[in-house]
Amino acid sequence: MKKLLIISPYFPPVNAADMQRVRMSLPYFAENGWDAEVVTVDENFSDLGIDTLLLQSIPAQIKIHKVKALKKTLTSKLGLGSIALRSLWFYKREVDKLLSAQKFDLIYFSTTQFPVCILGAHWKKKFNIPYVIDMQDPWFSDYYRDKPKSQRPPKYWFSYRLNKYMEPIAMKTVDGLISVSEAYITKLKNSYPSIKNIPSTTITFGAFEPDMAIAEKNEDTFTKLLKPDFKNVVYIGRGGHDMYKAITPLFQSLKEELAKGNDALKTLRFYFIGTSYAASGQGTPTVIPLAKQFDIHNLVIEMTDRISYYHTLVTLQQADAFFIPGSDDPQYTASKIYPYLLTRKPLLAIFNKASSVIPIMKAYGVKAVYDYDSVASEDISKFLLDIINSNTPKVAYNAEMEVQYSAKQMTLTQCALFNQVLNGKN
Repeated sequence: MKKLLIISPYFPPVNAADMQRVRMSLPYFAENGWDAEVVTVDENFSDLGIDTLLLQSIPAQIKIHKVKALKKTLTSKLGLGSIALRSLWFYKREVDKLLSAQKFDLIYFSTTQFPVCILGAHWKKKFNIPYVIDMQDPWFSDYYRDKPKSQRPPKYWFSYRLNKYMEPIAMKTVDGLISVSEAYITKLKNSYPSIKNIPSTTITFGAFEPDMAIAEKNEDTFTKLLKPDFKNVVYIGRGGHDMYKAITPLFQSLKEELAKGNDALKTLRFYFIGTSYAASGQGTPTVIPLAKQFDIHNLVIEMTDRISYYHTLVTLQQADAFFIPGSDDPQYTASKIYPYLLTRKPLLAIFNKASSVIPIMKAYGVKAVYDYDSVASEDISKFLLDIINSNTPKVAYNAEMEVQYSAKQMTLTQCALFNQVLNGKN
């Protein structure tokens, strides 16, 4: 059995999107020949919410190592709130000890807290251990450089320069790349010629059936967010101005149909939940301002606060249908679409035409998936009227695609890449 050391600063019970790949893969590593251990930051140093139900999905035999971090109350005074930066020194110290005491075959960084990835170069040099990085998002990116200041992430000036400095440290000696988007891998290999021929593969997040059972079992423990007297169309995920091109066709269609006197649409409510990364109660709405421009804001409910993972699944199970918008960034993949698909409820998706989501969802069997340049108002209104008229039977998806995009299959693909990395080393 080969030994895998996983670096994931966020891990259950912390409710963070970027640890889901690891969490959903842990039950399947052993059957693919890999004994996995995880090094994470103690949840007491985390700035994100806690969802203890996440622990129910972690196999009991998985060994979890916890490191400390500088307290955010101290570092935020210097403008450094990132858990990656706060834990970097502690990661180096503790993993140095671990690697000195035990033999591991591979180190796997699966996180969007990218600064910790620079330690891969250090551990490779000191212990001769190869490392793989999972690119769930872009690390250093020019996407926001030409955007107005109001549309840039907080502390963009600092993070842009930090990422520009740190990414090369991690990437120039990385041994393998996994990414949710082929575009991310292409960009990195073009930027760093030394990694042009290393093993790489594109793997979206997988569908993890056990989560739906955990959510259903605990449904009564969560606050109901949807109004039972309406047909509820739900999206749970971040908002932002880069989503406007995808959301606008929906709001435009609603405005046009209401102007025609189609009052049946007033029985719909559109929920945009968890749209901000800001602390609870401090998020700035980005969807409601757009809804007001189309004068349909009375049909739209935006909740900027994030909700826990299983609260998300319960809310999806309670919804009548879904709307998933994509970013105007063509690299954006919305790789966390699978919980929506597992409910088998009607789904309307609108993305950049270059996004990989469109062909994946069409192959899966999603009917109402469009790009925002060519979607017709009639397509949207028909989808909505079908919901109102309850003409929405449970969706049957392509069985082969359901297997292909399961968490079990995604783990098999990860392990195949790990094996490639080791074979190249020998």
